[in-house]
Amino acid sequence: MFESVGWGEILVLIVAGLFILGPERLPEAASWLAQNVRKVRDFATGARDQLREEMGPEFEEFRKPLEDLRQLRNFDPRRAITNHLFDGDPDPLGLNGTSGGSTKPNGYPAPAAKPDPLK
Repeated sequence: MFESVGWGEILVLIVAGLFILGPERLPEAASWLAQNVRKVRDFATGARDQLREEMGPEFEEFRKPLEDLRQLRNFDPRRAITNHLFDGDPDPLGLNGTSGGSTKPNGYPAPAAKPDPLK
């Protein structure tokens, strides 16, 4: 529900609440908001459970198209191509975690160790 709200927006809301309500009423308002969000969440959970009980196995058939739409919302072209071409293997060539025999992550050979000077 609030997936598009970032930390910057939350900070702006807190500062605006501090100016509008004042520091003495802000904790009460935050507590009231938290209680009401919990109530709404409980109502939604109760409604979903009641629907699941009344509809039985048909509820899952009804939810399937909604889950498909949710997956389309999270569509990533790179992941779709990887799934299609490589059967979902995220590293089809086995290159992750290897550096071609070198000890450096960029693939270039590590410089030779300098010998200790004679004492």
